[in-house]
Amino acid sequence: MNTSVASTKTPNKQGSHLSIAVIYHSNYGHTKRVAEAVATGARQQLPESQVKAVDVHDVDWDFLDQADLLVFGSAVYMGSVPAGFKTFMDETSKRWYNREWEGKWAAAFANSGGLSGDKLAVLQQICLYTMQHGMNWIGLPLMPTGHTETDLNRLSSFLGLMTQSGDAPPDETPCQGDIDTAIWFGDHLAKTIIKHQPIAV
Repeated sequence: MNTSVASTKTPNKQGSHLSIAVIYHSNYGHTKRVAEAVATGARQQLPESQVKAVDVHDVDWDFLDQADLLVFGSAVYMGSVPAGFKTFMDETSKRWYNREWEGKWAAAFANSGGLSGDKLAVLQQICLYTMQHGMNWIGLPLMPTGHTETDLNRLSSFLGLMTQSGDAPPDETPCQGDIDTAIWFGDHLAKTIIKHQPIAV
């Protein structure tokens, strides 16, 4: 199962009005690379302009507020999201109070240097955050194809996407299997919101 090559598929016309924001925090570029891979996968179903990777330090709030799906991506620092990502979460408190994101779709990914790296704790933290906003969570329903660096979902995560960055530049790590899984995840997320979009009457 090879998803390493960017798709040449024509976007799904049924999703022509839907949009996805992939919101990430990345100090060294590794988590950004995963975010861009998720966006690449989503663009297999949606027009390019309707899928944006958004850095938490340069947030397009208007795009986030109108987006149908918010995908949150974070590195793992000391068993938690880093301070920069937590600041972003806190900045949405008025949106939480006014229920502005209620009913939106949500998903997440976590990246760390270790195979485990306590990524599950970060996915759970982000999931709880989206539940407070009243959002609808989408997991990663992909059975692992194996556990090598070329396999899909090699870390056997189902709550969300887990990726691992080694001690190397972002163009070398995470490994190809993790990037391919991120592309698969983005494609799956886009297909899900297309499938469940409200029926026009």
